[in-house]
Order: sequence, then C-alpha cells, then structure tokens
Amino acid sequence: MAKKDTSEDEAPDGEAKPSRRKFVIGGAVAVLAAAGGGGWFFLGRGKPHADEKPVKKAVAFLDVREMVVNLAPEPNQERSRFLKFKVALEVNDPLLVKEITPMLPRVEDAFQVFVRELRASDLEGSAGVYRLREELLRRVNVALHPVRVDAVLFKDIVVQ
Repeated sequence: MAKKDTSEDEAPDGEAKPSRRKFVIGGAVAVLAAAGGGGWFFLGRGKPHADEKPVKKAVAFLDVREMVVNLAPEPNQERSRFLKFKVALEVNDPLLVKEITPMLPRVEDAFQVFVRELRASDLEGSAGVYRLREELLRRVNVALHPVRVDAVLFKDIVVQ
C-alpha cells in the first residue's frame, strides 16, 4: 500500500488544519484595527470640525450681599477677629437666578451660622480659603435643594 501524502494544511486524519500564516495575518489585522480605533478615540473624536463652532455653556452669576461676621475666639485671645466676605453664586442656567433670588435669606443664614464657628486660624493660607469655599458650596446646595449651584466665587475676603 502506498502512503497517503499529507501536506502541512491537512491533518493525518484528512481534516484541514488552520495554517500558521492565517493566524499571523489575523493577528496583524486585529492589532492594526485596535491601533486605528485607539488613535481615533484619543486624537480625533473630541475635536470639532472646521465648520463647527463649539457650543458655549450659558452661565449666570448671582451676588450675595457682603457679610461681616465675628469669628470664634482663639484660646487666650483678647480681641475679637472678624471676617468680611462677598461671594457670587455660579449657576449653569440663567433662569435659575429667578428661583434663587427669593431664597437668598436662607443662603445668608447658612453662611453666617457656619462662619461664626470658624477661628481665624481656620482661614490661614490658600488651603483654608479653599476649605471655606467648598463648605459654603455644600451649604448653599443644601439650602437651595433641588436647585444646584455650581460654584461659590469669592469677590472679596478679609480677615481682621
């Protein structure tokens, strides 16, 4: 009997087996597709076309009246210390200003009650002012819920 000649593409039992070359080509195609998709994702998709103009977000600012509050005394402190500050509230919709304006007394109350418990040492440096801003933002959002304020912006701040 003559031996049956099997090539590389056929298994001894007569079934065709995938060649190594097909795996290499398929892998190369997958790598190129992934690289192209990654390039599109990171470089091309976020840029507007030349004829498109970026849409500007409408923002509105609402001034809160200037406040002067005496601070809590430091240990062994003889004279009173005061904080004078003026802030503006930033909202992402100009129509919200009409909703917030009647609620400003509630906002001012929340600010004053919090600030009266602070000490002058709590406001030292940029970190102290940053913490004050974040706490005022949290309190204004609690006072105005469900309306959301995006930022509290200091217009004036003096500790004496």
